[in-house]
Amino acid sequence: MLANENSGLRHCPSAQPDMLGATLIGVLQQTEDGSRISYLAHPVPLTDDLLAKSAPLHPTEVLRLAAPCEEMACRHFDGASCQLATRIVQILPAVVDTLPPCSIRPTCRWFRQEGRPSCFRCPQILTHVANPSEELRRAATPE
Repeated sequence: MLANENSGLRHCPSAQPDMLGATLIGVLQQTEDGSRISYLAHPVPLTDDLLAKSAPLHPTEVLRLAAPCEEMACRHFDGASCQLATRIVQILPAVVDTLPPCSIRPTCRWFRQEGRPSCFRCPQILTHVANPSEELRRAATPE
Protein backbone atom coordinates (compact mmCIF):
# COMPACT_ATOMS: atom_id res chain seq x y z
CA MET A 1 0.00 0.00 0.00
CA LEU A 2 1.33 3.42 -0.90
CA ALA A 3 1.40 6.29 1.53
CA ASN A 4 -0.63 9.46 1.23
CA GLU A 5 1.26 12.17 -0.69
CA ASN A 6 1.24 14.33 2.46
CA SER A 7 2.70 11.62 4.71
CA GLY A 8 6.30 12.58 3.99
CA LEU A 9 7.15 9.08 2.76
CA ARG A 10 8.76 9.16 -0.67
CA HIS A 11 9.05 6.22 -3.05
CA CYS A 12 12.08 5.42 -5.15
CA PRO A 13 10.91 4.58 -8.68
CA SER A 14 14.12 2.64 -9.38
CA ALA A 15 14.21 0.20 -6.49
CA GLN A 16 16.01 -3.08 -6.02
CA PRO A 17 14.08 -6.33 -5.37
CA ASP A 18 15.54 -6.69 -1.87
CA MET A 19 14.38 -3.28 -0.67
CA LEU A 20 11.78 -3.35 2.08
CA GLY A 21 8.30 -2.77 0.67
CA ALA A 22 9.32 -3.24 -2.98
CA THR A 23 6.45 -3.37 -5.47
CA LEU A 24 6.19 -3.91 -9.20
CA ILE A 25 5.12 -0.75 -11.02
CA GLY A 26 6.00 -1.52 -14.64
CA VAL A 27 7.32 -3.99 -17.19
CA LEU A 28 9.76 -3.40 -20.04
CA GLN A 29 8.22 -3.53 -23.50
CA GLN A 30 9.74 -3.11 -26.94
CA THR A 31 8.12 -0.30 -28.91
CA GLU A 32 8.76 1.41 -32.25
CA ASP A 33 10.74 4.00 -30.28
CA GLY A 34 12.84 1.44 -28.42
CA SER A 35 12.53 -0.12 -24.99
CA ARG A 36 10.02 1.61 -22.73
CA ILE A 37 8.37 0.86 -19.42
CA SER A 38 4.70 -0.01 -19.56
CA TYR A 39 3.28 1.09 -16.22
CA LEU A 40 0.78 -0.96 -14.24
CA ALA A 41 -2.45 0.67 -13.09
CA HIS A 42 -1.64 -0.30 -9.48
CA PRO A 43 1.54 -1.45 -7.75
CA VAL A 44 1.78 -5.22 -7.29
CA PRO A 45 3.44 -6.65 -4.18
CA LEU A 46 6.74 -8.25 -5.09
CA THR A 47 6.95 -12.00 -4.53
CA ASP A 48 9.61 -14.61 -5.22
CA ASP A 49 7.30 -16.15 -7.85
CA LEU A 50 6.96 -12.82 -9.63
CA LEU A 51 10.74 -12.25 -9.56
CA ALA A 52 11.33 -15.77 -10.93
CA LYS A 53 9.24 -14.96 -14.02
CA SER A 54 12.00 -12.66 -15.27
CA ALA A 55 14.51 -15.54 -15.51
CA PRO A 56 16.95 -15.97 -17.12
CA LEU A 57 17.32 -12.17 -16.89
CA HIS A 58 17.85 -10.31 -13.65
CA PRO A 59 14.47 -8.92 -12.48
CA THR A 60 15.62 -5.30 -12.76
CA GLU A 61 16.44 -5.82 -16.45
CA VAL A 62 12.73 -6.22 -17.27
CA LEU A 63 10.75 -5.15 -14.20
CA ARG A 64 10.41 -1.63 -12.84
CA LEU A 65 10.19 -1.62 -9.07
CA ALA A 66 9.39 1.00 -6.47
CA ALA A 67 10.03 0.99 -2.73
CA PRO A 68 10.20 3.51 0.08
CA CYS A 69 13.26 5.70 -0.50
CA GLU A 70 16.14 4.56 1.70
CA GLU A 71 17.54 8.10 1.81
CA MET A 72 20.97 8.05 3.50
CA ALA A 73 21.35 4.30 2.86
CA CYS A 74 21.38 5.07 -0.89
CA ARG A 75 24.49 6.26 -2.68
CA HIS A 76 22.41 8.70 -4.76
CA PHE A 77 20.91 10.57 -1.80
CA ASP A 78 22.93 13.58 -0.62
CA GLY A 79 21.03 14.22 2.60
CA ALA A 80 18.44 16.45 0.98
CA SER A 81 17.66 15.11 -2.49
CA CYS A 82 18.15 12.27 -4.94
CA GLN A 83 21.06 13.12 -7.18
CA LEU A 84 20.08 10.30 -9.55
CA ALA A 85 16.83 12.15 -10.30
CA THR A 86 18.77 15.37 -10.84
CA ARG A 87 21.26 13.74 -13.22
CA ILE A 88 18.47 11.96 -15.15
CA VAL A 89 16.75 15.29 -15.79
CA GLN A 90 20.01 17.08 -16.63
CA ILE A 91 21.56 14.39 -18.87
CA LEU A 92 18.89 12.20 -20.47
CA PRO A 93 16.53 13.34 -23.22
CA ALA A 94 12.78 13.26 -22.69
CA VAL A 95 11.21 10.21 -24.32
CA VAL A 96 7.56 11.23 -23.91
CA ASP A 97 5.86 14.61 -23.98
CA THR A 98 2.88 13.82 -21.78
CA LEU A 99 2.85 12.44 -18.26
CA PRO A 100 2.81 8.64 -18.41
CA PRO A 101 0.31 6.86 -16.19
CA CYS A 102 1.98 6.34 -12.81
CA SER A 103 0.66 4.74 -9.67
CA ILE A 104 3.35 6.23 -7.41
CA ARG A 105 3.50 9.82 -8.69
CA PRO A 106 1.91 11.32 -5.54
CA THR A 107 4.75 9.92 -3.41
CA CYS A 108 7.51 9.56 -6.02
CA ARG A 109 10.77 11.14 -4.84
CA TRP A 110 11.77 11.99 -8.43
CA PHE A 111 8.47 13.72 -9.23
CA ARG A 112 8.32 15.57 -5.90
CA GLN A 113 11.88 16.76 -6.42
CA GLU A 114 12.21 17.34 -10.18
CA GLY A 115 8.58 17.58 -11.31
CA ARG A 116 7.28 16.73 -14.76
CA PRO A 117 10.72 16.64 -16.44
CA SER A 118 11.53 13.48 -14.46
CA CYS A 119 8.31 11.84 -15.67
CA PHE A 120 9.17 12.64 -19.30
CA ARG A 121 12.39 10.62 -18.90
CA CYS A 122 11.12 7.90 -16.58
CA PRO A 123 9.84 5.39 -19.20
CA GLN A 124 13.42 4.78 -20.43
CA ILE A 125 14.83 3.96 -16.98
CA LEU A 126 15.64 0.45 -15.87
CA THR A 127 17.57 -0.25 -12.70
CA HIS A 128 19.89 -2.68 -14.48
CA VAL A 129 20.94 -2.18 -18.10
CA ALA A 130 23.45 -4.61 -19.61
CA ASN A 131 24.84 -2.18 -22.22
CA PRO A 132 23.89 1.36 -21.20
CA SER A 133 24.44 4.34 -23.48
CA GLU A 134 27.12 6.82 -22.42
CA GLU A 135 24.35 9.25 -21.36
CA LEU A 136 22.66 6.62 -19.21
CA ARG A 137 25.99 5.58 -17.67
CA ARG A 138 26.74 9.21 -16.74
CA ALA A 139 23.27 9.72 -15.29
CA ALA A 140 23.48 6.55 -13.20
CA THR A 141 26.98 7.11 -11.82
CA PRO A 142 27.29 9.19 -8.65
CA GLU A 143 30.00 11.84 -8.72
